[in-house]
Parts: sequence; structure tokens; C-alpha cells
Amino acid sequence: MDANEFQSIRHKLLKTQRQMSELLGVSLKAVQSFEQGWRSISPYIERQALFLLAMKMESQQPLPPCWEVRGCPRQMQDACPAWEFKSGHLCWFINGTICQGKHRKSWSQKMALCKTCKVFTSFMKHWGLPLKRRSYKQREKRIEGNLSKGRKLLPPH
Repeated sequence: MDANEFQSIRHKLLKTQRQMSELLGVSLKAVQSFEQGWRSISPYIERQALFLLAMKMESQQPLPPCWEVRGCPRQMQDACPAWEFKSGHLCWFINGTICQGKHRKSWSQKMALCKTCKVFTSFMKHWGLPLKRRSYKQREKRIEGNLSKGRKLLPPH
């Protein structure tokens, strides 16, 4: 997630920077730094922001479950946590889901796949949010580039 995506989500939630910091359990300065692009947005913060947005959406218009959208066979459904917890509209939030036949090892790898999936893209389009399709390797390369330029990445609070 980049600074623009984070700020767009905060606006869609109708929250001030202070309110967002309280919801995420971080300092006001951290939220300001996220939005300015001075601080990397951790997977924890990204997940929380997207989850809050999903909960707001659920009260408005529920999406069909992922296993219906993707046509997953019963055997795959039985092994998938999204099916087990009946949370197919939140499959992108749940680690350990079996997308394209296998688990992903990290949040970054999972989101790289989710950003190409109709379930997640429908969610983002509903909110009119930009969909950056940055791969895990692209994100790592961007971070390395920032470090090589002498920029310090502050740890998340």
C-alpha cells in the first residue's frame, strides 16, 4: 500500500488523521508520515485499514463469497480458511487461503495475487480506490532503492 492508497482509504472511512491513528493504534505522526510517504506502511497497518473499509462496506452491500466468484472445487473449499470461517468476502484478509491451488508465504505475496483477483478488485472498485499492482519483488526493490538513496525507513509503531 502506498501513501495515496492509505490516504484514500482514510477519506473513504470519513476519518481525520487523529481518528485514523486511534483506530490503527499508532501515533498521529505515524499517520501523517504514511500519507506523506516518509514511512513505509506495514502489512499490519495495511490489513487493518482494508479491514475497516470492508466492515463499512459490509453494512452497505455484501459481496458474493470468493468460492462462488472463482468457482473453487469442493475439495479446495474444504481446505480453505475462507470457507471454514464463511468469510469469502474477506478471503484477501485471511492468511492461509488457497488461491490458485497454494498458500502464500507472506502478506506481500498474498496481496500481489489478490490485486489480480476479481474478489479484491471488486472491493476496491466499489470504493473507487486505485489498484496498484505492485508485485512482492517490486515492493522489495523499491525499499532497497530508498535505502540505497540514504532514506531511512522508520519502523511501524
